[in-house]
Order: sequence, then C-alpha cells, then structure tokens
Amino acid sequence: MSEIITNAMTVDVEDYFHVTAFSKSINISDWSSLEYRAETNTERVLGLFDAAGIKATFFVLGWVAKRSPSLIQKIHAAGHEVACHGMSHELVYKQTPNTFLNETKDAKHLLEDLVGVQVIGYRAASYSIVKKTLWALDILLDLGFRYDSSIFPVRHDIYGMRDAPRTPFNPTAGALLEIPLTTVELFGHRFPCGGGGYFRLLPYVTFKAALRRVNHVDRMPAVFYFHPWEIDPSQPKIAAGTLSKFRHYHNLNRTQARLERLLSDFSWGRMDSIFIGSNRYTNVERVSLSKESA
Repeated sequence: MSEIITNAMTVDVEDYFHVTAFSKSINISDWSSLEYRAETNTERVLGLFDAAGIKATFFVLGWVAKRSPSLIQKIHAAGHEVACHGMSHELVYKQTPNTFLNETKDAKHLLEDLVGVQVIGYRAASYSIVKKTLWALDILLDLGFRYDSSIFPVRHDIYGMRDAPRTPFNPTAGALLEIPLTTVELFGHRFPCGGGGYFRLLPYVTFKAALRRVNHVDRMPAVFYFHPWEIDPSQPKIAAGTLSKFRHYHNLNRTQARLERLLSDFSWGRMDSIFIGSNRYTNVERVSLSKESA
C-alpha cells in the first residue's frame, strides 16, 4: 500500500467585498458600511473542519482580525494555524516596498497579539507576488516569516509566475520557504488544481483526479485554498463586469458539498506541520527567479 500523503488545507479569511474582482465596484472606504459575513462564514468553515477531524491553516486578513478579534482567537483555540494575509487586501504590485513593509508588519503583530504565538506564514492578496514584486520576499524574511505561499506557477491576468517551480523552494538568500499553489502537469502543460474558482469551475471528479495525480505520481502534498464566502450562496450580489461576476459567483451553491467530499477523500493538515515541521523541506533547492522591471 502506498504512503498516504497529507495535503495542506488553507483558508483565505476575507469577505466577499474584499476580493480583487470587485475592486473597481467597491471602494475600501465603503467596506465598513457593507453587510459583514466573514465571521459567520468562517465559523461555518470551523464547523466543517471539526466534523471532518482536520486542522488547517487560516491566512487571515488584518481588516477581518480588527473587526472580529474573538474569531481569530477561536481559530487558534481550535488547533488551526493562524497565518497572515496582509492588512488591506491591496495587490502587492500596487504598493511601494515601504507600504508593503508597514502593512505586513502591522498585520503580523496584530495577529500575534491576538493568538499569543509567532505567525510564520504569509500569503499575498490574490497571489500578487509576481516577477516585479520579488522584493517582497526579502521583506517577509526580514519580518520573521518562515514561509510564503503567494506564488502561483501559472499564467493568469491578475497573478502568476509561469516559470516558477511547482514544488517548494527557497527564493531568497535567507531561509524563507516558498510553497507554491498546486498545479498538475499534463502533456507538457500546467493546469491549476489548488482550489478557489478552479474548484468551483471544474467537475469534482476532474479535480479529484488531478489531486490524486499530484499525490501518487508527483509524490507531492497539494496546497488547497478557498474563501469563507465560497460556501455562502446567499451573499449580496455586487454589480461588476461579466467575467468578474462569473469568477466570483459560479457554483457557489455547490461548493460546500464539494468541499465536504474533498475533506473526506484526502488527508489534510496545517501548512506549518507539513512543510516547516518536516525534514523533507529543510534543505530545498535555492532558485533564483528572474526579476522583471516594474
């Protein structure tokens, strides 16, 4: 019998109005006046994980942590990892290095004050560490993060670094582990199978087969992500472009059932336990990613 590989289950804790797809429709100054659903939806996620008996990593947006400090403490008390998702959900490539430094530091300290332990993981809004923002990795290292999960090794209109490794690697001169989002390689092409909209778009059997290939052929743990709003088909509808609405709302009514199947069909755990607590990733390859001028 082949070894059962434990995959990383991750949740990007943000609300429906934080998403990049709606940034042209909603001003950040209006966030506080909109119906707030992140707390209730995240508690539903906690219930699903508890029923399945798994622990996960929650990349928490600082804005949500300020609004719902007890929720973040509840996540930690339930045995899950609390990691950092920045403060404002602004794309990294729309920030200056100094703005990114200050925002990320504030978000990290906020979370650490709430849960009483060091926060070692980071994920950028919409995977916006790309070639022209590789400077952000050095800042994360300086701030004391042990790992980053912001690089999606695919081509996309908002994010992506197509030539980045598919497996964990060291992208800096220091000991920062980059844990890319999961892709599957077929016929010389990469296809995303790490969750989010891809999980809602593809038939479940296709997605399951892709993850099984990653586990059994590549012998790699997958990194899966979703957002609490993705199990909330009753959320308010935002006026936006056709593509943005499709990406956000497609199959929301099916996501929870699919997620429950996924939790049952695979073994899941926390990012820090799988990647930082494992000797397998102690001395990963140092990969120098080619930078792109801003």
